[in-house]
Amino acid sequence: MPAARVVGAATAVALALGASACGSGSESGAKAAGSFTYWSMWRADEPQAKVLKAAIDDFTATTGAKVDVTWAGRDIAKKIGPAIAANRAPDLWDESDDKVYGTTAAAGQALDLSPVLQLRVPEEDVPVSQVVPAKYFDMLPKDPSGSNHYVIPYEVVTNAMFYNAADPAITTAMPSPPTDWAGLLKACDALKTAGKACVASEGEDPWSNALYFDYLLDGAGVNVARLAADRTGATWDDPAVLGAARQVEQLVRGGHLIEGYDATKYPAQETNWAGGKAAFYMDGNYVTAEVAKQVPPGWRTASMLPPGAKTPDAALFGFAIPKRARNAAAAQKFIAFFLQKKHLSGISTTAGNLTPRGDIPAPAELADVQKSLEAPTVRLAFDGVAGSWLPKVLNENYLDFWHGRTTADRFVAKCKADQVTYWQTQG
Repeated sequence: MPAARVVGAATAVALALGASACGSGSESGAKAAGSFTYWSMWRADEPQAKVLKAAIDDFTATTGAKVDVTWAGRDIAKKIGPAIAANRAPDLWDESDDKVYGTTAAAGQALDLSPVLQLRVPEEDVPVSQVVPAKYFDMLPKDPSGSNHYVIPYEVVTNAMFYNAADPAITTAMPSPPTDWAGLLKACDALKTAGKACVASEGEDPWSNALYFDYLLDGAGVNVARLAADRTGATWDDPAVLGAARQVEQLVRGGHLIEGYDATKYPAQETNWAGGKAAFYMDGNYVTAEVAKQVPPGWRTASMLPPGAKTPDAALFGFAIPKRARNAAAAQKFIAFFLQKKHLSGISTTAGNLTPRGDIPAPAELADVQKSLEAPTVRLAFDGVAGSWLPKVLNENYLDFWHGRTTADRFVAKCKADQVTYWQTQG
């Protein structure tokens, strides 16, 4: 998920808190009993910070422990590694699961938080493991010690096709969400007849556009991480891969993408979608906050996965603790404290986002998204593929394909060839 979009989503619903950063958080030295330092990825004027600050104040009032918090913003991922190396890291920090893994856990510098799952959630008398489903950990890559409990989530993001369920053109073309790809194409044809584009697309963004391919590969039983790891490229010869590409090709060659999409950048087509010029927009659920002030009265957000997809993807924002944190026990206690329903509900009601707790209702515009996440398993987008494979193998080839400059067969063949070359250069 592009980090810039997280910033945009938070800004879109930001509230004027009139608060400033508290303390330096520069060193996790000895504190009063139960006290600890905390660096947060949120700025002080963002809604997530408001929710966290209220919980911190309650934690201090309840336990007497002080939290030395720094609202560090999005540069936190760049600072945590050097801080750990200099032994000046905080006791607690928060970020997205991929950044926690890439900056600390992959190098064995993140504390295994499995013990947190056994802590009791205050006032609820249930263990943390009962309010944070195991599926959110099961999808994560393991660190060198074999742990996938290096981040405890408090916010969940997923990607889907969003649309206005109150738009009569959409409800006429699609009385109910299609159950197969042919059903989607039929709805797209009906929308075209009615003069509405089926799909709005930021044509220069390979990530959001390739989510269609990613979800279709998932539905066909293809794991993108295994596909990307094949040094021979032979996995690209799986008929299911070409089948997914040909489904995407039907959207492109059927003229179902909004006119001019291949020459625009974000947020041009998001704005067109919010203005009713296209039915569907594929993106993370933060899009609802981004367009909240643009959509017309009566707009009712709904969402669905591409027909055929089997597993919703998910990304997490949550707490992590450096392995050498001096006050780790106090920080773990706060994690369990924040996961109380009375505090965590603010991520929904104040920040307008999803939480990992199924008993906290999502904002109305994310009700469909929350329902999709009730699935027994979830997955990382692109099955967690990271690093240089996406830009070196998939992204530009996919944009050529998405822009109609090549066919599904040629797209798959080009990706296979580029992947072989890619792995030859990796040693």
